[in-house]
Amino acid sequence: MKYVLVGLTALLFCVKATAQDSWELRRDENGIKIYSRRPGDGKIVELHLLTRFDTTPERLVAELQDIDNYTDWVYGNKRSGILKKINDHDIIYFTEAHLPWPIQDRDLVVELTVTPATATNPLTVIAKSIPGILPPKKHFIRIPYSVATWHITPLPGNKINVDYTFSLDPGGSIPSWLVNMTIATGPYKSFVKLGELMAKGKG
Repeated sequence: MKYVLVGLTALLFCVKATAQDSWELRRDENGIKIYSRRPGDGKIVELHLLTRFDTTPERLVAELQDIDNYTDWVYGNKRSGILKKINDHDIIYFTEAHLPWPIQDRDLVVELTVTPATATNPLTVIAKSIPGILPPKKHFIRIPYSVATWHITPLPGNKINVDYTFSLDPGGSIPSWLVNMTIATGPYKSFVKLGELMAKGKG
């Protein structure tokens, strides 16, 4: 009996680990599919978003590099600005996010890097949080870890395929139920707005 219980415990552990590592579809609306998962027992939350825009890769990259106008489309963005432009493909910026009560507002410093497409890889944009650039700000919790990756593939008729992944440790204390309830809201609203901007030809 003892060995049976040990075997069942091991099996349940494996099932739990597999469930944690699998993607769950959270939203499928307006041509936007959003999946999420929480690997392990830590605070990391991961998103995977798939969509298409009526635009070109160059116009989308221009919008992503237009840091001062993130308030036009990034959900909850209070303020953002460039700290340093290293070159045409590499920018360091800050951003401040207003989050719904009772979550405290967050901020972070990000390095945005554009890697042009090659014969075997699509155009890629990576936005990764970096430490030590700005001191902590009053009334904000500094996000300790954030990585967003855009894989952008051109399609016929001035359209693009966007494969977006996002990994985040929000820092501080956020109830799990609130994370689960809101995890897809911000990205969905952001991509709806960004799609509208692309369709209008902005950028």
